[in-house]
Amino acid sequence: MKDSPPADGDWWSQNSADEENGGLRRYVPLATRLRPRRLEEMVGQQQILGEDCLLPKLIRQNSFGSLLFYGPPGCGKTSLAEVIARETQLELVPLNAVSSNVSELREILQTARRNLRCSTLLFIDEIHRFNKAQQDLLLPDLESGCVRLLGATTHNPGFSIIPPLLSRSQLFHLEALSEGEVVAVLVLALQDKIRGLGNTQCSAGPEVLLQLARFCDGDLRRALNALETLVMSLPMGRELGLDDLALFAQERQIRYDADEDEHYNTISAFIKSIRGGAPDAALYWLAKMLEGGEDPRFVARRLLIAASEDVGLGDSRALPLAAACFDACERVGLPECALNLAHVTVFLATAPKSNSTYLALNRARESIRQEGTQAVPLWLRDASTAIGKQLGQSQDYRYSHDFEENISGQEFMLQPKTFYFPKQVGAEASIAERLEHWKQLKRERQEKGQTTAPPAIRAGLPPSACCAERSSKT
Repeated sequence: MKDSPPADGDWWSQNSADEENGGLRRYVPLATRLRPRRLEEMVGQQQILGEDCLLPKLIRQNSFGSLLFYGPPGCGKTSLAEVIARETQLELVPLNAVSSNVSELREILQTARRNLRCSTLLFIDEIHRFNKAQQDLLLPDLESGCVRLLGATTHNPGFSIIPPLLSRSQLFHLEALSEGEVVAVLVLALQDKIRGLGNTQCSAGPEVLLQLARFCDGDLRRALNALETLVMSLPMGRELGLDDLALFAQERQIRYDADEDEHYNTISAFIKSIRGGAPDAALYWLAKMLEGGEDPRFVARRLLIAASEDVGLGDSRALPLAAACFDACERVGLPECALNLAHVTVFLATAPKSNSTYLALNRARESIRQEGTQAVPLWLRDASTAIGKQLGQSQDYRYSHDFEENISGQEFMLQPKTFYFPKQVGAEASIAERLEHWKQLKRERQEKGQTTAPPAIRAGLPPSACCAERSSKT
């Protein structure tokens, strides 16, 4: 494992021999100089590093196999790998999946096989960048134990890591650091004269450090790099103020990666907020997506889905409104179509919700999977051809408009089943009432055998004439 920068109070570490002879020194970023050297120096991640947690016990006993660390940038994945190497006194072989290739990986594995003293600790950063063939290449050496893998990824391992590699590794999820944890490290960086910025004699108030931590969204590396940049731009002994953060705030980018975890997590929170009737939360997640550069058409498509899946018959205006929003995103584009997205987001979030049609479709599909399909009843089949007429198709069909309230009493399945159960929500409450009334009419007409239209309706007379005819007969 490469040594950390020398703890001599200087901000620069020695480079190659030629550079040293020429008086040159290699710059080492603050975030690298302040990396923890022991397990006790790790910041945050108490869910996996706290007292009585499994990982610290495995590290101290050197009894772990392959480990995968999954979490956002700047949460300590690389630092944890280096700490594990120091604690176990194992040789750490670093490899970045972005810049490496198969030949380099093969060479490292061959060297590890020749190391008979102990297992090689192979740290692969951005391991999700390895394709399936490269990940497969690791499996035999992990199985034999000549290599112990420490993998770091910002992508969901369920999507980016092959199942055989997951089954041979223990997965640990790291979380973004809290504002307080980031502030604590920033304070240490300003005070430390050996590895930090203490020799600059610069300072910063709690409000400034808190604001800087907020800008960095739990990314400690980014916070330290920003602090170093700001301090190095100030005279010795100067206090860092809120005005000094202005330029950094203008260049701020939120943590949001298209087609990665933040993309899916944020849209999930957005839809669930709409479903839960929380317009403020839905607007917040919408704003995050727009600020992160999300394609507005992607959001509009999800609104189209939510209009039927979550609002549905609770308010049928939702679907045409969502369709109009998608059209606006196509025609207008950003930044103006953000208003259309906000309009529909609030409408859907505040509309009465019903997933009855979603559930009904699932029930119908499940019925077909479990019981197979029913044949189309003879009276409902098409009779537009001569053969169809000869077979009696549609012969006994009762035209619904020939009957009062368009209910003939006829069945439309050989084995009638119920899949749709309306909810007593919003506009669907009236649908439930109407369906119940129709069911009652259908039962009555089936019991009385009234499946033939009254003569008045068959003759094209209005239903009122039919009612008068029936009244006179009774």
